[in-house]
Amino acid sequence: MTDTSAQDLWVGIDLGTQGVRALAVTGDGRLLGRGSAPLAGHRDGDRHEQFPSDWWEGACAALREALRAVRPARVRGVAVCATSGTVLLTDAGGTPLTPALMYDDGRAAAEARTAQEAGADVWDALGYRIQPSWALAKLLWLVRRADGGAGALRGARVCHQADFVTTRLVGRPVPTDSSHALKTGYDLRGGGWPHAVHDELGLAALDFPAVVAPGSVLGTVCARAAAVTGLAEGTPVVAGMTDGCAAQLGSGAWDIGQWNSVLGTTLVLKGVTARPLTDPAGVLYNHRAADGNWLPGGASSVGAGALARAFPGADLARLDRAAAAHEPSGVLSYPLVSRGERFPFLAPDAEPFTLGTPAGDGDLHASLLQGVAHVERLCLAYVRQLGARIEGPVAFTGGATGSAYWNQLRADVLGRQAVVPEHADPALGMAVLAAHGVGPADGAGPAAWSDLRPMVRVRTTLDPRPEVSRRFDEPFVALVDAWERRGWLPAPTAAYAREHG
Repeated sequence: MTDTSAQDLWVGIDLGTQGVRALAVTGDGRLLGRGSAPLAGHRDGDRHEQFPSDWWEGACAALREALRAVRPARVRGVAVCATSGTVLLTDAGGTPLTPALMYDDGRAAAEARTAQEAGADVWDALGYRIQPSWALAKLLWLVRRADGGAGALRGARVCHQADFVTTRLVGRPVPTDSSHALKTGYDLRGGGWPHAVHDELGLAALDFPAVVAPGSVLGTVCARAAAVTGLAEGTPVVAGMTDGCAAQLGSGAWDIGQWNSVLGTTLVLKGVTARPLTDPAGVLYNHRAADGNWLPGGASSVGAGALARAFPGADLARLDRAAAAHEPSGVLSYPLVSRGERFPFLAPDAEPFTLGTPAGDGDLHASLLQGVAHVERLCLAYVRQLGARIEGPVAFTGGATGSAYWNQLRADVLGRQAVVPEHADPALGMAVLAAHGVGPADGAGPAAWSDLRPMVRVRTTLDPRPEVSRRFDEPFVALVDAWERRGWLPAPTAAYAREHG
């Protein structure tokens, strides 16, 4: 039996929608500590906000729990991931000046159109299309509604969700990482903020932070943070990535052609390519990996959040057993968590629907599970349409992997082999990134990715059941037809999905 008492530990923190999670992991992938704390959001129609102070308090609580049984001095680095597009404005010291608008807050639709028009040439060159969920549109929304006008926010600091926590860990404002900065309009190819667009939008008076690559050391844990987190003072704090990128690191899908599907409250698909994928529709965007490869992908608004809304407080394991009798379901569901779709098509007015009358709770639950899997299948078809390679198994991560039934169903609907890591959590990806950024104890620089492979362990390999997979072809095409009839799914994508999906 391996003695873990003297091994170095790496800590990852994931700021999710419903909670904060922290993991303490050894270099060979042994989980020695896990902690979590709930987060409460404020939803009202298109509005979705959280209190930034809750992020910090949740991170402190999750860290204390994760480190309860280990010596803090063993932790050699920590990194933080968060939801993509969540943003607020703070003063120079990090105190919030505005609400924190969450990743799926949909109130900035008009501002997204304005930002898209103001920087159309820049965004076209970068392959971006500014959406209401993007942080740049939300910043414009916040500035337009500030008491006293834009002048009242002069010098206000742009702060992404992860930045709020890293600032408190280090004890001073720190650079943001290029992953969280992408939806604020950062140019990942040229390496800079689009200042001319900021001028055009009236955002030039804001303080946009310096940007560093994921894996860069931002500083070390300060005395105040050490006292409330359980981390040792002086522990390196490493620049993280968005939760989708973090989950991909935690999945082990690091090589060109590999893809990770993250299913939690919503669905995120991300893969690895040698060059950015060009998407004329602008619904797919390209993050930059710490190793220089590109991470194209997108975030859908379907996900497990639809289950909680349909069956609040229900025994989902019991519903899974009931759903097994409905393959396929007698109805078709499009299980959006909130209004508007972001990927694999852009439809701000899209709404969830169910076509037909379910035979009971088991049938309805089955239709929701299958609906998410059908969207996942369309996502993979879309990236193939754009020229991406998909090789080997798809890695499944995110909270929904706790359902063994849903995992197998998704493999069946996709018609592809899938793997589920032992620890399907974006926090694991941040532990991996912390280990990469800090590097070996001899100070020789960042750790080689090949040396970090043991940190990701596979729990389950799932093979699609051919006889079951065939049953889902017709419902998939029927959903494609329904999306196209509503004007949400472009005809060329629908045609490709019917033939190649």
